[in-house]
Amino acid sequence: MSNAPSTPHQHTGHNPPTGMDHGAMMHGHSSKMDMGGHNHHAMMIADFKKRFYVVLALTVPIMLLSPMIQHFMGVSWQFTGSSYILFALSSVVFVYGGWPFLTGWLDEIKAKNPGMMFLIGFAITVAYAYSAAIVFGLQGMDFFWELDTLILIMLLGHWIEMKSVAGASKELDLLVQLMPSDAHLVTNNVTHDVKTDTLKVDDVILTKPGEKVAADGVIVDGESYLNESMLTGESTPVKKTKGDKVIAGSINGNGSFNVKVSHSAKDSYLSQVVKLVDDAQKSKSQTQLLADRAAKWLTIIALLTGIATFLYWYLTGQTFAFAMERMVTVIVICCPHALGLAVPLVVAKSTALSAKHGLLIKNRTAFENSRKITTVVFDKTGTLTIGKFEVSKIISLHSDVDDKEILRISSALEQKSEHPIATGILQKVKELNIAIPTAENFKALTGQGVEATVEGKEVRVVSPGYLKENNLNVPDSYQSDETETVVFVIIDNQLAGYIALSDQIRPESAGAIQTLSENHIKSILLTGDNAKVAESVSKTLGMESFIAEVLPHQKLEKIKELQAHGEFVAMTGDGVNDAPALAQADIGIAVGSGSDIAAETAGIVLVNSNPKDIVNLILFGKATYKKMIQNLAWATGYNVIALPLAAGVLYHQGILLSPAAGAVLMTVSTVVVAINASLLKVKV
Repeated sequence: MSNAPSTPHQHTGHNPPTGMDHGAMMHGHSSKMDMGGHNHHAMMIADFKKRFYVVLALTVPIMLLSPMIQHFMGVSWQFTGSSYILFALSSVVFVYGGWPFLTGWLDEIKAKNPGMMFLIGFAITVAYAYSAAIVFGLQGMDFFWELDTLILIMLLGHWIEMKSVAGASKELDLLVQLMPSDAHLVTNNVTHDVKTDTLKVDDVILTKPGEKVAADGVIVDGESYLNESMLTGESTPVKKTKGDKVIAGSINGNGSFNVKVSHSAKDSYLSQVVKLVDDAQKSKSQTQLLADRAAKWLTIIALLTGIATFLYWYLTGQTFAFAMERMVTVIVICCPHALGLAVPLVVAKSTALSAKHGLLIKNRTAFENSRKITTVVFDKTGTLTIGKFEVSKIISLHSDVDDKEILRISSALEQKSEHPIATGILQKVKELNIAIPTAENFKALTGQGVEATVEGKEVRVVSPGYLKENNLNVPDSYQSDETETVVFVIIDNQLAGYIALSDQIRPESAGAIQTLSENHIKSILLTGDNAKVAESVSKTLGMESFIAEVLPHQKLEKIKELQAHGEFVAMTGDGVNDAPALAQADIGIAVGSGSDIAAETAGIVLVNSNPKDIVNLILFGKATYKKMIQNLAWATGYNVIALPLAAGVLYHQGILLSPAAGAVLMTVSTVVVAINASLLKVKV
């Protein structure tokens, strides 16, 4: 998959390291939002195909005119000028067939970065120059037919391998294609079709049944079920009604609805994902840098071994032609091609696959290091639990004040608060259609609750801690359920009643924790909630331990403590109040950030808050790393065996590789690496 003849090394903004021309090209081309790169890639595949067929057509006459082949067959078709015809045909093969390799060679010399193209260009030029000298009077046997078969197999190998590479980036193209090109814009109740990229913030668009949502936004009218699986990995369709957010690219069910656009196409969730995947595919992890270094060394070894092989055979009495052929074979076999592709192919495949399953990799090294995780620290609310507090009971302690009144009065205070408990109370009020009174003189009691004046009464909604601190008696009827969070309602200094709320544990949490422990990974609960709730949740889920009642800045200290004990820590949090802890952890995983991919401090973002995704991430990280190592082992191991054979170590035992056989072996090794990368899968 070399550089196209016309555009050598313009793929990325820098010169890729040895053996990376194809990897860099793949990243630079087949994953651009405008799909122009994709077309360029397709053109290059077509170019190699055409060159291959032209060389194939010339192979038959070249073979028939070659003295060595005639000698094998015991025939002689020599005639006046036959060697010049052979020379002319071989020159076409050398220039037209070898063009991609020759231009690539020049690029690598210019960049002072010798790699695969340098080796192939050097090998075919040596073979061609020597054979041409034979035609014009030098004594010896030409090897035009070997030059021809070498170029033929190289073209075929590159063509096959480029197709495999195109496959590795296919997932990203699928993400790009999710974006519908047209949208139905609604203005003054009239609908007309426009291009998606012309949509502006606050435009209203109609989404019909079965169509893809054209832009991120909020439903202003209508409802439907949406399939968001290609974006979030969530397989069940999600019900969306007025006021709900929708993501561009999700597929509508059988309802229709109007969406108010929240940002333009280039800022949409999907565009951000595509950009993120593209950046991650281009970014280099430690493993990639290791492979690049290995490829660099392999190039140097190839050249030195090639020259040493030539000198050895020539100085021990073999013919110049024999020594030359050994040198060419060694250099071809030693191409760091498979090595250069070993990691980039796995990177392209894994990053795009992850995005399809709602795992967005921002930092490649963090992702590859996920295999080292020994402890996962979970933030409770919204990750292990659903994160929605629901009113589980309302207890009145006064005959004058019934349950509804307690709820009505407390809701006046809670409508001013953003806290999940407040949201739970207001949700209940909405369900019961209770009118919320206004609150005056609102004041927050730090860490203990809120107070205000409602309808002339002094009202406080407070935590059990407030009662203890102010020596108020906890009512006899109050039996704290370990999983409930309770707020007390005090009206005019009299305890009127209390409201208990609970946050349900996610159904997937227990399975996720169990899988972690099967993989010998500890799970620890870290929460600002009270110790009783934390203990109950961690026991129910079978977690290793819990750390409760911690403030955001203390979370950072807890992570440091774990690291001091030699743990490799992954922290999951919502990326806002957990930012310091996410940054401190060896791997920061931001969860549930939905459309907000910019969870700056996290190396990995999980689109859903599902704890099962964290397990999938770790297992997929392990699988990805395994694939990289398999590829690197194969690419290096093949050289260790093939190189001595090419140099002629077993020549006296009658085993000798021809340049064409060397090219076949090199191609096979590259294709094995490409196929192995494409077998990577996310287990869900």
